[in-house]
Amino acid sequence: MSKGFLRRVTLGKALVIGAVVALAVPGSAYANTVSVTVKTPGATAGPASTFAEISTHADCASGLISGGGINQAIGTGTSSNGNHVNGTEPSSDGSTEYLGSTGVVGTDVTHWLAIGGSGGAVNTSFSTTPYAVCFTSNLINHTQVVMNKVAGPSTASTVALTVATCPSGTRLLGGGARTTPADVGSLKPIASYPTFNNSAHDYGQKAAANGETNPDSWAAVGWNGGGGGSTNETYAYAICSGNNINVTGATVTVRNTEASGPNTATTGQKTTVGCGGNDGKLISGGAAISSGNLTGTDFTGPGSGGDHLNGSYPSDSGGNPIADGSTTASYWTAYAHTGGAGSTGNYSDAWALCANDGI
Repeated sequence: MSKGFLRRVTLGKALVIGAVVALAVPGSAYANTVSVTVKTPGATAGPASTFAEISTHADCASGLISGGGINQAIGTGTSSNGNHVNGTEPSSDGSTEYLGSTGVVGTDVTHWLAIGGSGGAVNTSFSTTPYAVCFTSNLINHTQVVMNKVAGPSTASTVALTVATCPSGTRLLGGGARTTPADVGSLKPIASYPTFNNSAHDYGQKAAANGETNPDSWAAVGWNGGGGGSTNETYAYAICSGNNINVTGATVTVRNTEASGPNTATTGQKTTVGCGGNDGKLISGGAAISSGNLTGTDFTGPGSGGDHLNGSYPSDSGGNPIADGSTTASYWTAYAHTGGAGSTGNYSDAWALCANDGI
């Protein structure tokens, strides 16, 4: 879709105000300790039919969810265009979704959902793998999930953008995105990224840039390539530290990279970004396919209605997914893909959120 086409952006913001009580005193005698472990059960096959979805989950045996991811196998040929991300999101039990009322919807969550959807084509190679990023900390020992949603998009090649914002005085740790319903095969989330609920970032329409610290919000962007669907909704999830925790010494650093492409029809591209040497540990990440410059301008959709995401996951420096039980992940990869039509002016973005020892 050329930039001359009309795009409708719907912006929703959930701002939840929480009381802040300092429990951790600067200069306390104990030293904070943090550990991060990636958990994944492996791949779940499907969808095996068109205009459908499958749901699978990764779980933290210990610690709490700070973020999570999804990676898909798609096969080859034109049918590979049919598999796409439908959701990457926290869950209370590994099956239940937060799709109801907005605001704080969960606390101390330990499960991550990965939802794979299909369009008008499927093949036997389709599968979805979930990833849970589990962290333990003697400072941030409680978390909360904030959800916000917006109706749409329903018109062809338009976006719906919504933003979930952490309670005041808490720290954003990660986030996710979801679109429904699955039977609108052209509907999918094409961006899930950290941002700020302020005018400089147009209240979430501009993403957090490389090197920025302590974002307070998470944005999700839904994209409807073919149009249709009167009940379409887009959901954003922010994973935040619990209330009544003094996070003044906890710094979350954003790492972001943007690469041109993919543009050729039926082509995928992986874009990888990592935490710097002084950034601390990887705790989550995000991904997008768009018309680019997401940290400088309001979000605009990619060049074709079929463009989509096939992954957003913890990885090594080469974009390979991290194995179950790894405690050394420091990179995040975005896996973007075109549809059956070529695109022009596409860009892929990957974000990593990195936490210092103050977390």
